[in-house]
Amino acid sequence: MALVMIVMRDLPDRFHGFLSSVMLEVAPNVFVSPRMNPGVRTRVWDVMSDWHRHENQGSLVMVWRDLNAVGEVGVAHLGTPARELLEADGMWLVRRRAASPGNAP
Repeated sequence: MALVMIVMRDLPDRFHGFLSSVMLEVAPNVFVSPRMNPGVRTRVWDVMSDWHRHENQGSLVMVWRDLNAVGEVGVAHLGTPARELLEADGMWLVRRRAASPGNAP
């Protein structure tokens, strides 16, 4: 089990309420869980994904320890702009992916 953090922006109160029920809010809209197993993490993200599909605003980003990912950090996000971690010449970089026309706000 590893630390999981979710940061949300510009979303309805139900997102906040749900995350508050399963994680600790350490700052406004910043939620952490020090020992969330992968199954629970997946279920929480599935709920967020399903709800976000019906919204035309806001974003969420989730980070967790993933030994198989670049920098050993897993990243998932909903909304725009999407970001991804890259490794270039031994450095970790964050790249904003261009929004596709169907995902533009």
